This record gives sequence, structure tokens and C-alpha cells, in this order.
Amino acid sequence: MEPIASGRAVNSAGEGNVELAYEVYGDAGDPPIVLVNGLGNQMIHYDTGFVAALVERGLRPIRFDNRDTGRSTWIDAKVDFNGAFSAWRAGEAVEGAPYDLSDLAADTVAVLDAVGVERAHVFGMSMGGMIAQQVAIDHPDRVLSLISVMSTTGEPEYGKASKEAFGVLTAAPPRTAEEAGDAALAAAKVIGSPAHLDEAWLRARAVEAFERASNPKGIARQLVAIYATGSRAAGLAGLKVPTCVIHGALDPLVGPDGGRRTAELVPDAELHMIDGMGHDLPPGLWGTIGDLVAAHVARSSA
Repeated sequence: MEPIASGRAVNSAGEGNVELAYEVYGDAGDPPIVLVNGLGNQMIHYDTGFVAALVERGLRPIRFDNRDTGRSTWIDAKVDFNGAFSAWRAGEAVEGAPYDLSDLAADTVAVLDAVGVERAHVFGMSMGGMIAQQVAIDHPDRVLSLISVMSTTGEPEYGKASKEAFGVLTAAPPRTAEEAGDAALAAAKVIGSPAHLDEAWLRARAVEAFERASNPKGIARQLVAIYATGSRAAGLAGLKVPTCVIHGALDPLVGPDGGRRTAELVPDAELHMIDGMGHDLPPGLWGTIGDLVAAHVARSSA
């Protein structure tokens, strides 16, 4: 599947311009849905197969690279990950973050501006779900609806990772494309959806991402951005946009109570717990997630 448009958006707020590579798919007349990526993920992690599933359901997907990933701007700043994590867990202010989730939310809005979309359905997975929530909190006038997937609220007591899953998050980065494939498979065996493990697909995607753009230091900065932002509980409780929360019942990286807590806070949110789903979006779940998203969009548009 080929995009109908591509380019680079610019967020000029803050210190220096941040450029964001994006692609648009589907029919220009269909409802737009912007796909916000998770930690360290590039736009290609929203596989064109998943994008096609959304297009087939009458949507116009927009995917993009977050800052510090892919072909978007990489930030030149050192961060103290361990100090940020400790402060967040203790409920203290996190110092030294070069940006936070509100900045990443503003990046998302800059992409909508570049595409010429006034309002969109905002879909995000994991950290992308956190950013999507922040878009709805900071820019509700730009949001048709919110779809928060395998995410949480920023409250330390919810969505905790298992020890093994946190080990995947903090593992040493791969040095070669082959190592990237091995790491992706190893990670999937810990945090993925067991019934949908597709080794060939995982390896191919990991190699493609490594060869396209590998920026391990950006992952640390994105994690610090999460901790620096802290809890979104009050903002979520005040939302007035149609909201769909999707979470894997087997998710060990962002515990299922992160999704339940999100749905509990957002007024009138719908919650879908997916049996057999971990912390990933493999081909075997594209149809399931696509159907849930399409149904939610239809309800929110009625």
C-alpha cells in the first residue's frame, strides 16, 4: 500500500524546530485517524497491513515518526534515566527532561496541521496512548475521539511492568540488524501475544526498523519524558471526548489495570480487554483491533 501524501511537519514551539516525518493513507474524504507510536517505535511499526485494515474499514490513517525516532528530529541532550525513574516512583518532580508528553502531543498536532486536518480520531499504543491522552487533554478541540491502547494514566500504582518485562524495556540495544531481529523475537516471547507469535514477521520488521533509523539514546529521552509528565489522572477525569480503551488481558509490560484505570477515569469511556493479547500488535490481531476502532468511530460520529 502506498501513501496518498507524505512530508515533514514542523513544530516550532519551544527551543528550535522539531521536524516530523509523516505519511497519509486511504481516501481523502474518509475520517482521519492519527496513529501515535510507542516507546522508540517508528511509523513503520504501524505495519502497512494494519494501516490497510483501517483503510478497508473506511478510515484515513496518518502515521508519523515521533521526535527522537525514525526520520524525525533527534534531540541532542543527555538524561538521567535512573534518577528520573526514582523521582517518578517517589512522587517527586523529575528534573532535566528535554521534553515531556505535552511536547509530543504538540508534535502530533503539528502533523495534523501539516496534513490539513482540523480534527482527528487519535489512536495511540503504549507510550503512544499516553501521548494520545495528552493530545485530548491539551488540545480537545483537535480530537474527534480518543483510542488508548495498552496504555496507562501516569499514576505509578497502575500499569506496572513485571520484572521480566521491565528487563526487556531496559535491555542493551542491538548493534546489528541481525541482533535487532533476535532481540525482537526474544522480547515478543516475554511481552507479546503467545497465540500470535510470527517469527518471520517480527524479524523482518525489526531489521527494517534498524536499517531505517536506530536511535537508542532517543528511547531514554522518551522514557524520561513519560516520568517528567507524571500523572494524567486529573486531566483524564475532565475529558469530554468519546474514548475507547483497549488492553491486552496478558499484558506484562503495562499491566491490564492501567487500561482499566484509564477507562475508570474518563467519563463514559468504553473498555475492551482482549483475551490472549500481550503488549504488541501482531498480524493476528489487526482485524480484531480494526473492528473495534471502526465501531468506536461509527459510534462517536453518530
